[in-house]
Amino acid sequence: MTERLDGTVALITGASSGIGEATAVALAGHGARLAVAARRRDRLEALAERIGGDQVLVLETDVTDEAQARAMVEATVARFGRLDTLVNNAGVMLLGPIVDAPVEEWRRMVELNLLGLLYCTHAALPHLLAAADTDPRRVADIVNVSSVAGRFAREGSGVYNATKFGVGAFSESLRQEVTRRHLRVTLVEPGAVATELTSHLRPEVLEGMAAMFGSTEILLAEDIAESIAFTVTRPRRMAVNEVLVRPTEQER
Repeated sequence: MTERLDGTVALITGASSGIGEATAVALAGHGARLAVAARRRDRLEALAERIGGDQVLVLETDVTDEAQARAMVEATVARFGRLDTLVNNAGVMLLGPIVDAPVEEWRRMVELNLLGLLYCTHAALPHLLAAADTDPRRVADIVNVSSVAGRFAREGSGVYNATKFGVGAFSESLRQEVTRRHLRVTLVEPGAVATELTSHLRPEVLEGMAAMFGSTEILLAEDIAESIAFTVTRPRRMAVNEVLVRPTEQER
């Protein structure tokens, strides 16, 4: 049975497009008030207007900056009085060979995919634990958006794999630490999804991706958003710890 999220507050990073944007719409549909964060304020403001501005807080934030990540969380709690759900969705995928790779791409992935997620989680934990101990639901959620790349290493994806494997390890360790306090930790691992994620790839890498998935019917951002909404609307007794969602035609 799906439970409503009325009276709760969700904070979503990377909400200016793709999975983050679709998740904001989905959670609002279940009754949650929202804080949406990303670097592109214009996109966030358009999203807030689409959902209903009085229930949405727009936070222009670079989560790779620890101070900004902490301020984002504090602004959410200051506006709404609580935080029940954190969706760590912000991320970047910069694929390519390890040999002769641009090291700045590695740094960008580590800073956003891993450190940004850690900063947001650390700042949010006290508020999530407090929400899990109070009405209306007496349970709280962290959803970490990883990737199928967090399960299977692939040539040309080494450092992206490393960041997503790290997200998986962190999520499971945290889950064991807080689960008896009714803070649920869910790892969501999408396969190929039609988002802006591939727009940052170098042309030669993008060509390889097109060859790999050109004939595959890939997922929509809404498919992943529905999966996230499913996990956070479960009853208090039930935790969905891991969700692997791939296109039907995707082999690995």
